[in-house]
Amino acid sequence: MSAGAKRCRKLFLRFFPKGFADEKYFDWERGYKQAAQEQWNETLNKNAFRSLLKNKQFSEIAAHAVRIESRTNLLFSFEKMALRDGVKTEEGARTFAEGLYEFLHGADKTENKFERWREAINALPRKQTRVLTWTNLTVFPFLAQPEKHIFLKPNTTRNAASEYDFEFQYKSQPSWETYKNLLEFAETIRLDQKDLRPKDMIDIQSFIWTIGSEEYKHLF
Repeated sequence: MSAGAKRCRKLFLRFFPKGFADEKYFDWERGYKQAAQEQWNETLNKNAFRSLLKNKQFSEIAAHAVRIESRTNLLFSFEKMALRDGVKTEEGARTFAEGLYEFLHGADKTENKFERWREAINALPRKQTRVLTWTNLTVFPFLAQPEKHIFLKPNTTRNAASEYDFEFQYKSQPSWETYKNLLEFAETIRLDQKDLRPKDMIDIQSFIWTIGSEEYKHLF
């Protein structure tokens, strides 16, 4: 484990002495994300999602997704608004629904699916704020499949990678190369901190948030 990784571990345990099993950790970080993921499994699991698509209920799919995310604090208000605007029309909702289903459940390579999901988000109607951001692109896969996908909050993640001594190859324009590198960062954390028993990407993302966000720096 690198010196940076050890420092980050020490910082994380300073806030949550029992690691990912700490009650405060669940209350502050994991609880609301897990609740959103459980709600996703209830309303937009693969079978339910496929059935809604088959019946061309694109607006209902988009409404479910936006509603689930709205109960978290993962996106800023202007990002939430951009998404809502993007799926208001039937065409926007269809682009979103079909693109997300294909990314989550399609049979192609993850790289190819990621690129098509990015293009789907980029094609959504825009009113004021651009819709294609790292946060909007990664929040729904993260809530739907935290066993494989992670949420990217750019500034916080870059800060965390720097503290961890991980060379994060970030680019502001969403690309597979950056996302793949983020998954490598997540895997590095998982292996380094395996004795703390992270369950999924919710724990990894929460670890990144704890060591990289201004919110926790203010708690010192």
